[in-house]
Amino acid sequence: MTVRPIRYLGDPVLRKPARKVSRVDDSIRKLIEDMTESMYAAHGVGIAAPQIGVPLRVVVIGMPDEDPFALINPEVIERSGERRLDEGCLSVPGYRGTVTRSVKVTVKALDQRGKEIRVKAEDNLLAQALEHE
Repeated sequence: MTVRPIRYLGDPVLRKPARKVSRVDDSIRKLIEDMTESMYAAHGVGIAAPQIGVPLRVVVIGMPDEDPFALINPEVIERSGERRLDEGCLSVPGYRGTVTRSVKVTVKALDQRGKEIRVKAEDNLLAQALEHE
C-alpha cells in the first residue's frame, strides 16, 4: 500500500469528469488500498480517486470505528430532506464552510469484488460523506 499525495484545488484533474470503471480487477483493488492509506494519512473520512490524481469513479469512505469501504461507479439514486452542515475537503486544506446536504441518502455502486451494492444513511456523517464524495 502506498500513501499518494493529495491533489489540491487548482489541479486540473479535480475539474475533469472522472471516468467510469469498466472492470473491477486487481489494479482497481490496489487503487482502493492506496486511497484508503492516503485518506487515513490525511485524517479524512472519505476520498475520491481524482483527489490522488486518478480520474476514475472510485470512492473510499472510512467512518470512525468502522472498517473502510469502497464504492466503484457510485450513483446517488435517492435523497430527501435538507440540513446545513459545516464541512471541509482534503483537496481544500484549511478551509471549512457551511453546505446544504440531504438528510437521507441512498447510493448504488459496485464493491471491490464487482458486486452491486446499495448504501443507505440517514442524518449522520455517513450520509454527509456519501453526498460529498
